[in-house]
Amino acid sequence: MTVRRIVPNVHAGSEEAIATSRDFYGLLGFEEVMDMGWVTTMASPANPTAQISFFTEDRTGPVVPDLSVEVEDVDAVYAQVLASGAEIVRELKDEEWGVRRFFVRDPGGRVVNVLTHRS
Repeated sequence: MTVRRIVPNVHAGSEEAIATSRDFYGLLGFEEVMDMGWVTTMASPANPTAQISFFTEDRTGPVVPDLSVEVEDVDAVYAQVLASGAEIVRELKDEEWGVRRFFVRDPGGRVVNVLTHRS
């Protein structure tokens, strides 16, 4: 199983808070790589897998996940997680913006968004 990146997700609460965070992380060298209004992702230009995302909400999920883990094969990971008995917070689903994902709760109570970008 290949993990491609791990992204911390911050529940910013409002679009104004996202803008403030975007400005601050820009001072640290991050650049905006995605803005969907309700979620904005910043990345390092030198290392594009070094990212942080800011959310007002998750438009298709029940909660804002604490972190996102991009994997090579989300279907295989989903099968393993289901077999383990871990709590699925949101079932596996294709999203209109080109990802396939599910949410699972880790043993510490954090919600993890596990995803693959579809080709």
